[in-house]
Amino acid sequence: MLNWELGSEIFSSIKKNKLRTFLTGFSISWGIFMFCLLLCSGNGLRNGMVSNFGTRSVNSIQYWGRTTSIPYKGFPDNRPIQLDGKDVQLIQNRIPESYEITPLIYSNLAVSNGQFNTNSSFVGVNPEYQHINGIKIREGHFINSMDIREYRKVAVINQRLKEVLFPKESPLGKIFLAGELSYRVIGVFEEKDWGNQEKAYIPISTAQLLYNQNHGYHNIAFTINGLDTKEANEAFEKKFREQLAEIHIYDPADDRAVGIWNQLQNYLQFVGIFNGISAFIWMIGIGTLLAGMIGVSNIMLITVRERTKEIGIRKALGAKPSSILGSILTESVIITSIFGYIGLFLGVGIGELADSILQSPGMEEASHIFQNPTIHVGVALGAMTVLIFSGLLAGYFPARKAIKISPVEAMRYDV
Repeated sequence: MLNWELGSEIFSSIKKNKLRTFLTGFSISWGIFMFCLLLCSGNGLRNGMVSNFGTRSVNSIQYWGRTTSIPYKGFPDNRPIQLDGKDVQLIQNRIPESYEITPLIYSNLAVSNGQFNTNSSFVGVNPEYQHINGIKIREGHFINSMDIREYRKVAVINQRLKEVLFPKESPLGKIFLAGELSYRVIGVFEEKDWGNQEKAYIPISTAQLLYNQNHGYHNIAFTINGLDTKEANEAFEKKFREQLAEIHIYDPADDRAVGIWNQLQNYLQFVGIFNGISAFIWMIGIGTLLAGMIGVSNIMLITVRERTKEIGIRKALGAKPSSILGSILTESVIITSIFGYIGLFLGVGIGELADSILQSPGMEEASHIFQNPTIHVGVALGAMTVLIFSGLLAGYFPARKAIKISPVEAMRYDV
């Protein structure tokens, strides 16, 4: 702890040199403040864009049949490609990277519970689709393997459909009509998806039997492992297109025959872009921090030069060199710590304030772009420590040089 004499000496020096103290403190506060603000902005932008991926598996692939654009082996162009059981077998048997697979069948039906009615999209899926598409169950449970095996007419409805059909009660176990058939509600789900339309998931076996018998599948979704780079992902997609062309007999160069939505490729592109943005933000932040360090260093050099005569007088009065050096460096640490904390408080505080505003009602759209713009306090404290250390170094060497001057020479020194 500081003794009274040293504390009084430092306070007197600060009071005597208000402008110098303010300039030193401002350099420190501004450097820390801008560093925190830049990192908060970068983190907010990254978090907002990541949230657009929702809870979906980032390593998922979904594809669907379209029409060919190139004649091939006697087949004309504009031939429709229909997905079927061969696709599922291809993924299961010839793509070792895959580990979750589900076909999808889509239908749009009029639904009613006798009192309320609306239209809703129905999607037939396997249980694995819950993880593939990041479906969060709010009530009940998702479709299971027994529902598939027994062709059960059960449905997992979204929050919007629940609000229409069962606005004042739990829908679990309730029956509603879809077309001319009845379904029992087994769950209510939530998923990250654009739009606000009514939606329900039903067993793929039921959907195929009732709405798409002998007509294959509309889409197929699966997840893959081991593709952690853009190059590996592109090589996989090229090979996969060739395999699809083989089983559906179309030209492998015909990219229009099958549509592929590669979530992993999109995610890797996103990561690459934001790694570059993050590096740029860090460069600017570090540059701002360096500017603060240079400011502190220059002011400390001036401080020691101004106090050279004082150092000579103190040496003549018998003060130890270590005591003189210690008082100068302690003053630097106190000023740097106080003003650094002010900059840290303002920078982190603005980030937290922005976060609370973005979480308030009516800011949902903005949160898709900018979310949780905060910074880890440890990073900011590390930056402040660097500034304090730079101030110590900047003061140490000229102060050490000054205390080596003889008292007579020091007292003759003119700034």
